[in-house]
Amino acid sequence: MAELRAVKALPPRTHTIGEVINLLRSDFPEISVSKVRFLESRGLVAPSRSNSGYRMFSDDDVHRIRYVLTEQRDHYLPLKVIKSKLSAWDKGAETPVAPDSGTPPEAYFASSGVSLSAREVLRSSGLSVDQLQAIETEGLLDPVILPDGTPVYSDTDLQIARATNRLLSRGLEPRHLRGIRLAADRQTDLLGQLVAPLLRHRNPDNHRRSSEILADTSEASAIIQETLVRSRLRKLLEH
Repeated sequence: MAELRAVKALPPRTHTIGEVINLLRSDFPEISVSKVRFLESRGLVAPSRSNSGYRMFSDDDVHRIRYVLTEQRDHYLPLKVIKSKLSAWDKGAETPVAPDSGTPPEAYFASSGVSLSAREVLRSSGLSVDQLQAIETEGLLDPVILPDGTPVYSDTDLQIARATNRLLSRGLEPRHLRGIRLAADRQTDLLGQLVAPLLRHRNPDNHRRSSEILADTSEASAIIQETLVRSRLRKLLEH
């Protein structure tokens, strides 16, 4: 019988920084040596060093860099958030799951572009003249005022007017809707902070990224709000 010999385990495979860039360049064309070094300086990856002092990246290091770049590119997450996810991962949490994506911005922000007169809004929404004026005073509608003082309403204004009529027909008054408008203002300010750095340097790429972020976060916020209200009303009915 042939003598069994102990097989020495092979050392983990490592890559130089140039090899890392070559491995990732097809998916991330803008990756560079300075980018990888920057991620290292932020504590997102910690390569070992060779006897000569060169950075040596393991397969796990490459995976981490790929994850960071993907989260930045596809979900626009700040490095602080990505680092917290990686820290949880290092402590034994499951591999971070990419968040769901929402409606594309071109569909989310789409508008028919129609222009409606006050008479058309009244007829289509069922509101009275006084009610229309009242909700406009409360800031729920945003018509364009022509030079002669004539208001022109959008399809968004009509949607709000129709929904408002449903609430008013149940006994609410226009002044009660002020809270809804204020909540929308606060949400707009909050989400606007996410894209403020991008909008300081306006260009087509930043505009696209801002649109994607705002569409996604606005839709997610609306889901949370609707779900919370539904849950609380369900409990109200059960008591």
